[in-house]
Amino acid sequence: MDKEKFIDNVKKWVIIDTQIKHINEKLKTLRDEKSNATSNINNYMTNNTINDKRIEISDGYLKCYEKNDYSPLTFSYIEECLKKIIHNEEQVEYIIKYLKDNREVKSSIDIRRNVYSKNK
Repeated sequence: MDKEKFIDNVKKWVIIDTQIKHINEKLKTLRDEKSNATSNINNYMTNNTINDKRIEISDGYLKCYEKNDYSPLTFSYIEECLKKIIHNEEQVEYIIKYLKDNREVKSSIDIRRNVYSKNK
């Protein structure tokens, strides 16, 4: 790759990175709005005892359902659970250390954008 192509790729990368940032900001706003609408719809349906009904829409229907969201399996959670069933603190520490040390690690090279502070 020659220098001119390299410069073009850097410019393209910056443009795409900026576009992704704007899209992610918009996506966050849309998710927040959807979450608020979901809450309002659920409250209305529950208060009016229609949460077992379907709401027909142009391409299908909406239906309330109960979902379970599980907390992530973190090392602190695993350690807490192990301490409840294994009363030897050293064994628990050994197991946690083993799990941490033997995780699969994948390395790759990437580019990160750092923005200068406007206070300079």
